[in-house]
Amino acid sequence: MLIRAFVPAHITAFFVPVIKENPQLSGSLGAGINLNKGTNVFLNTEEASLERHIHVAFNGEPVKREQAKITYYVTEKMLPEDFVGEVEIWQYFDFPNGYGFGNSAGGALGTALTLAYKFGKTLLEAAKIAHEAEVIHGGGLGDVVAQLTGGIDIRIREGGPGVAVVDNILRDEYKVLVVPLGRLKTRDVLSSDIVHVISREGKKSLDTLLKNPTPETLMNEARRFAEATNLMDEELKEISREIDKVISLQSSMIMLGKGLFALIKEGEVDKVKELLLDLNLRFDILDIYWGKPIVGRWIGDE
Repeated sequence: MLIRAFVPAHITAFFVPVIKENPQLSGSLGAGINLNKGTNVFLNTEEASLERHIHVAFNGEPVKREQAKITYYVTEKMLPEDFVGEVEIWQYFDFPNGYGFGNSAGGALGTALTLAYKFGKTLLEAAKIAHEAEVIHGGGLGDVVAQLTGGIDIRIREGGPGVAVVDNILRDEYKVLVVPLGRLKTRDVLSSDIVHVISREGKKSLDTLLKNPTPETLMNEARRFAEATNLMDEELKEISREIDKVISLQSSMIMLGKGLFALIKEGEVDKVKELLLDLNLRFDILDIYWGKPIVGRWIGDE
């Protein structure tokens, strides 16, 4: 029996990293958007009488433990101590790794959910372990709790599942434009001297958004944050200015990836497509994903 979990991709508009000794108290403040594409995780287990073996593959390609530390951490934490046999985990990502779409958290949470379904644990138990793995191994800080909530999220108290407080902006008239251009390593940014600037500017953006929680405020603060922290380079600024000519809200940088996102209305879709095709840029236009991740038995062609 195959078990499948779907976890929405999550892009962050702005954030405040909060790192404490206890991973469950660590996390991030900020805001972001969940997408209707993301990560699909498939689990197969076969009991045997000899020893335990874990096999992991990303997009169909087997990966070694050092390339999948978060997945191995989650799997070993979630498996019953007395389980022996084969564990196979396949993770399929709709977006490239390292581009700021929460793939690491999607893989961690999806793996935890399939194992929880198989071995009779709860969603909260699974999500706590996924968050813990993310924090310990530098995958991310706030994606797991955001992916659990769905929608346009506002993270107003840091921490893992059961500790963090996440709210939503309840607007559904927008689609999400994403323009993925390249990678940024979350760990490298969070270990750099820019962290204090990110924290200061992120708190400003969160305070402003909480006073007026609208899509307009979200995108204005996302752009202000991206420029004030100098995370947004000249190439991204130039493309963003071109996009802004054909949409009503400002576009901004995906945190943390070398790419752009925007909230666009139905009537703006054709102009956006025409512009980005002229610029010869890869892009996608998606719906906002509302609700929790999905997990259950999987039958082919579903």
